[in-house]
Amino acid sequence: MKRLFKNGILAILSLGFLFVIFFFWSSAPTLPIESYESVGKLDHAMAPENDSTFSIVTYNIGYLSGMTNNTTAEKPKSLFEGNLELVKSQVKKVNPDIIALQEIDYKAKRSHWVDQHAELVNLGYPFYAKAINWDERYLPFPYWPPKMHFGNVVSGQSIVSKYTLKDHKREVLQRVADAPFYRDAFYLERLAQVAKVTLNGKDIVIINVHLEAFDKPTRMNQFKEVEAIYQSYKDNFPVLLLGDFNSKYRDESAGIQSVLNDPELGCAAIDTSIANTYNSKNPHKRIDYIFYTKNSIEELEGRVLHEFGEASDHLPVYMKFRLK
Repeated sequence: MKRLFKNGILAILSLGFLFVIFFFWSSAPTLPIESYESVGKLDHAMAPENDSTFSIVTYNIGYLSGMTNNTTAEKPKSLFEGNLELVKSQVKKVNPDIIALQEIDYKAKRSHWVDQHAELVNLGYPFYAKAINWDERYLPFPYWPPKMHFGNVVSGQSIVSKYTLKDHKREVLQRVADAPFYRDAFYLERLAQVAKVTLNGKDIVIINVHLEAFDKPTRMNQFKEVEAIYQSYKDNFPVLLLGDFNSKYRDESAGIQSVLNDPELGCAAIDTSIANTYNSKNPHKRIDYIFYTKNSIEELEGRVLHEFGEASDHLPVYMKFRLK
């Protein structure tokens, strides 16, 4: 009996030891932190000639998982291939000059190892900036069944452009303060990705954000951080503040209200109706936005791009504009 008890204790201790090893191994990064922030261009890239009007899209691409995002539904390779082809065909039709992306995979088991950033760059966007916010050797989510775990993930936010990008920064926003250690170890870092794009010889600041989705107090604090970043640029540059804010337009207590009520900022695609961006199958709330400094940028057209269908669980927002 004593031997059986002793063997049981040893088995439990061994399992605990193996779990600790797995925890630290799986939550370890696969890349050096210096590589989390990069800006570049394709060989022999040439920016187009000056133009009078420009266009930009913000799109939470949901790693091309469509409405299966964050669910335990089967995600065959054919799903991602079909969604990628849909996005590529619609990007060619809409033909924006700049695209700001969230939840884009650079290398991930969950999306069958396709570099989604490279696929879009090769559509004619030779200037790019990458900001990695999720780098895990093994991500045990969704929690059950284990066969649906994301596994190895390198993901983040990208800006791709026909025009020169420079002065790229990856600003890490506040984490959830009271998250248990096992969640914090795998936390998707929330970012404000900042870069300058040169249009007609003028530098325009782009702030591409993806804010906290599940903890409102944290998201409210992140709004304060993002607004401080915006304030640091607005007096010297035209600014485009855009992305997935995870904050509902119609919620009067939401953090987005402070941005919507800023008299210096315009918001694209809200003049005639408040088109929804989430979810793509049954759009019932607006959480994705393009804001712009009204004294330096004029919105010519703004709309939600329903033609992208269910390639992501979000719909993109488009704005055509000119500089004042």
